[in-house]
Amino acid sequence: MSSASHAGHPNGLHRFNTAARTAAEAALLTCCGSRRWAQRLAAHRPYPDLDTLLAAADEASYDLSQADLTEALADESSSGPPHSAPPAARTALRAAHAAYESSFGHAFVISLDGHRPEEYLDEVLAGIHARLFHEPDHERAVAADQLRRLARSRIASLVGPARPCGDADDPPPVRQNGFTSCSGHTGHTGR
Repeated sequence: MSSASHAGHPNGLHRFNTAARTAAEAALLTCCGSRRWAQRLAAHRPYPDLDTLLAAADEASYDLSQADLTEALADESSSGPPHSAPPAARTALRAAHAAYESSFGHAFVISLDGHRPEEYLDEVLAGIHARLFHEPDHERAVAADQLRRLARSRIASLVGPARPCGDADDPPPVRQNGFTSCSGHTGHTGR
């Protein structure tokens, strides 16, 4: 993506930069459930633009300890299929999530950026089925990368303009501590 597409909404970034530290941390925790990650990003404000904030989020994500990653993954929960999905797809998704969680001990996380909403269900099912064959350490690394991507998308929504989420099947926007976030819009985990 170009810098222009990551410009962010100036008022949203300003609100984030000037919010009380506890409010900024709480808002960041809706993007990634690691307290240390949220504290680190809140402590380094102000950010001049969204690209700088996203780069800092990436760096903090790469620096997560195993305990931090466990905390962040424990905060994720698998969301269900869109309301428009047929019953067979709902059953298949529930079974796939259950198998994944049984194998790896946490919810399946995947960033769906770049995919159209009508592709989400197929992408999630394909992702779960492919990743079920990973060794636990490899899957933990893949999940960490997907969580980093989700956090980026969630931050972009957090500091972007207040807007409704894009699809009728998206969860409603979450308003917390003066920020609006479409927390489930770009990935297959919810809050």
